[in-house]
Amino acid sequence: MFRPRRRGPGLIGTAARTAVIAGTATRVSGNVAAKQQAQAQQAALADQARVQQAAAAQVAAAQPAAPVPAPQGGDTLGDLERLAALHQQGALTDGEFAAAKARLLGL
Repeated sequence: MFRPRRRGPGLIGTAARTAVIAGTATRVSGNVAAKQQAQAQQAALADQARVQQAAAAQVAAAQPAAPVPAPQGGDTLGDLERLAALHQQGALTDGEFAAAKARLLGL
């Protein structure tokens, strides 16, 4: 007897191939989603660090500089010269220099 030859994988072969393709697609999409989630978490952590650094910088900028203590003793001219030197070096702002000078002169 002559049997006709099958052409193609048949029903079970097609189902098996479809299952393999679906499983592979699921695995790949799961890996992509995991990578995207990890990148999003890293970006969120980086944003949070930037916000914390900016907040720390604002707090540091808002804090007043340490006041210049009034010098003890009677060398007013020497004290004024030291204050002027600190002001020229940039260690004292204009306001701090004026306040310290006023204290020295008793104003």
